[in-house]
Amino acid sequence: MNWVLRIAAWLLALALLAAPVIAVNYGVIGADRWPLKKMRVMNELKYVDARDLTKALNPYADQGFFGVDLDEAQERVKQMPWVSNAQVRKKWPDTLEVTVTEDPPLALWGSDKLVSKSLKIFSKKGVRVPANLPQLDGNPLDVKRVVELYAVSSDLFSKIKVPLKSVQMDPRGSFSVDLANGTHVIAGRNDARARLTRFVSIYPQLISQNKALPRTVDLRYTNGFAMSWIATTNNAAAPAAVAATATKETP
Repeated sequence: MNWVLRIAAWLLALALLAAPVIAVNYGVIGADRWPLKKMRVMNELKYVDARDLTKALNPYADQGFFGVDLDEAQERVKQMPWVSNAQVRKKWPDTLEVTVTEDPPLALWGSDKLVSKSLKIFSKKGVRVPANLPQLDGNPLDVKRVVELYAVSSDLFSKIKVPLKSVQMDPRGSFSVDLANGTHVIAGRNDARARLTRFVSIYPQLISQNKALPRTVDLRYTNGFAMSWIATTNNAAAPAAVAATATKETP
């Protein structure tokens, strides 16, 4: 029976010796003795505010050098606007080092959101919004399609020196684009890219012939399109429409 008592005593002694080590490793004790006092950003930031990083990481810094959960801290930073990836490390004795891969803004999304270049949509509340971003809108599930058509349309209209202002997809999946000169172009659900390409190819000729800007262009016809014009002092009697020559796409 004595050997059983000896083993029990040894196990108790080992447990008592190990407990402080385990407690330190898990941050149960030591946060006050080995606090994390500094945060160092390891790369230049253009869109992410270092003050927001500090605010996000403060709860983890409070866990102390041995208790901080670096994986959780990294995930918290990755959820921040303008962040595509992050790495958080600790450096003895009191520093958190943060490396951030930024996710640059691409466009405004709807009335109160932003979309980044990695197609992440997030609220613009409390976010510094860069100036002159284009406006995109649609079902968030279709963000890739909207961004793709924006890229194609922007490239097309830049060739004729007409800046693109916005691209929208309505609940039926129909695309429309707005130009910076005030023209609204309805591209429809089907073959929107091909329709816009054809329109851009004849746009300079239309403007030259009519000496006015189109107000609305409806491309949802097989072999034609309909147009209304912005009246000007030089062209008060601009044509109301260009006749379409085939069946219109079903709304």
